[in-house]
Amino acid sequence: MPVAFSLSKEIPKAHYVVHLTAKGKKPLNASAELLKAHAEAVKNGVQLAHFSQSNAVQSVVHVADDVRSAVGREHIRNAGFKTLTWLNSASIGAVAVVNHTAKGEAMLLFAEGLSLGNYRYTALFSDQKSKTNALKKCALIDGSLSKPTLARFTSVIDAVCFTRDLVNHPLSHLNAEGLANAAKDQGQRHGFKVEVLNKKKIESLKMGGLLAVNRGSVDPPTFTIATYQPKNAVNAKPLVLVGKGVVFDTGGMSLKPTANSMDFMKSDMAGAAAVLGCISAAAAMKLPVYIIALIPATDNRVNGNAVVPGDVITMYDGTTVEVKNTDAEGRLLLADALAYAKKLNPELVFDAATLTGASVRAVGTYATSIMGTASQKVMNTIVKSGEDTYERVVPFPLWSEYADELRSTVADMSNLGKSEAGQISAGKFLEHFTDYPWVHFDIAGPSYLHAPVTYRVEGGTGVGVRLMVRFIEQYYNV
Repeated sequence: MPVAFSLSKEIPKAHYVVHLTAKGKKPLNASAELLKAHAEAVKNGVQLAHFSQSNAVQSVVHVADDVRSAVGREHIRNAGFKTLTWLNSASIGAVAVVNHTAKGEAMLLFAEGLSLGNYRYTALFSDQKSKTNALKKCALIDGSLSKPTLARFTSVIDAVCFTRDLVNHPLSHLNAEGLANAAKDQGQRHGFKVEVLNKKKIESLKMGGLLAVNRGSVDPPTFTIATYQPKNAVNAKPLVLVGKGVVFDTGGMSLKPTANSMDFMKSDMAGAAAVLGCISAAAAMKLPVYIIALIPATDNRVNGNAVVPGDVITMYDGTTVEVKNTDAEGRLLLADALAYAKKLNPELVFDAATLTGASVRAVGTYATSIMGTASQKVMNTIVKSGEDTYERVVPFPLWSEYADELRSTVADMSNLGKSEAGQISAGKFLEHFTDYPWVHFDIAGPSYLHAPVTYRVEGGTGVGVRLMVRFIEQYYNV
């Protein structure tokens, strides 16, 4: 449950007080007790220090006075998370944060780390109350912040938490139809249109990639089209977001080994969750940007009619593909969606997917691999947005040599390249189905964590939502 934020001019009753101060600078309009605590904390190198004022214990937190660099911004988020850890350990349910840094953005960064760190997946616990954290309310005392600014901020936080919930839902509670229904619910909540294509319609469109992956499943596939088109949109052609929606991946007939590979494959739809979270945030924020999200969804299971290595399938655009490995399934359904995106006449297309172990080996859980055909302006803005949100990206090339690895002797191409640079050959496969400016985000590493890393909690992280929203704000100047 996200923290409920509010703006206040004075400290609400029954709220614990935390003073946010800039490292090396005296707090603004501070009491003698606060100044003394601040000086002692700076002297001793303590980030969180406690002091008494009016017979009540309060705290002072030091942060780097730097909201421009990626490291400085992340330092402030982490300070928020560390403060949260102490607040929860002390069973404090309501806190007032007083900003003495003279920078409103520092307050929001602090609140971001605090709120995202407070997330817990509680949907399936029978005792909800005992499984949630203590902190519920946070009053922000900062004259430089406005209600619209706070509303935008909380919209993004809510979208990240929604995305995390989707990723953390097990297949027993979120199959392809369930994912489509979640999109419908978000559309009704935030005011965007959602159309869901059922299996019969998918078959009529001849989406051979999505249908092939679905052949081993007892549940039908879905293809969700979410459209947010405000009347004041600054772009005539849509920004199209495509998300891989494999709600569980066994690897198919190319079965994954169980240990440390299949156990958390409920997260293989993190790309779909991220694009749905992004369009939800954009609609909640009322951003004047025309966005369409495409989500091809199914599970990848072993069954009597499952596709097998060596099979040849025909994709939505007519391309024939030799399936050399059924565990390289995400690119098959993404390819159909990318080909479908052509009919939307897009300005720009992003796809997000937990696509390859090669990306994890290349950049670990700390970054997303990106590659594509979009302009340098787009790529630079993505990199900058990744730095701003600390959802960092690493660009990789799409040289023509990687296409050679996808040759087949029985079809137009195969779905598998060499073991080296597998994230690039996967991207090269996807490129075949595009004819527009496009960027591929391989989020396999940072989308799901087996242990918390500060405010990036264990399980689904919601990676991609903050990055894409930041990109939209910067690229479209909204």
